[in-house]
Amino acid sequence: MLVDHRTYTVRPGTLAKQIALYEQFGRAAQQRHLGKPLAWLVTESGELNTYVHIWVYADAADRAKKRAAMQADPEWITFLAKSTEMGYLIKQETKLMTPAAFAPLALPAVPG
Repeated sequence: MLVDHRTYTVRPGTLAKQIALYEQFGRAAQQRHLGKPLAWLVTESGELNTYVHIWVYADAADRAKKRAAMQADPEWITFLAKSTEMGYLIKQETKLMTPAAFAPLALPAVPG
């Protein structure tokens, strides 16, 4: 199992705008290819102006295949262009992680 933990930082005052942009233009395309995320979270305290989403893949090959299909999707390409145009994002941090042997993730069944 491979867990893709992504943290995005946006300009102050733009978090709601970035989330609305994603909901309108990116979410359907992303979930069409990656399935539903394990979590999609907005920071309440600590480092503000950030959000996190966590995706689970069978392995690196599964991740590569699904992300390649998403990157070729015209709807996803449109979302990326709109996101770039709006300029809300400051940075993205991606961590690919695996569960510790003593603490496996208990996940609901995820379709292909």
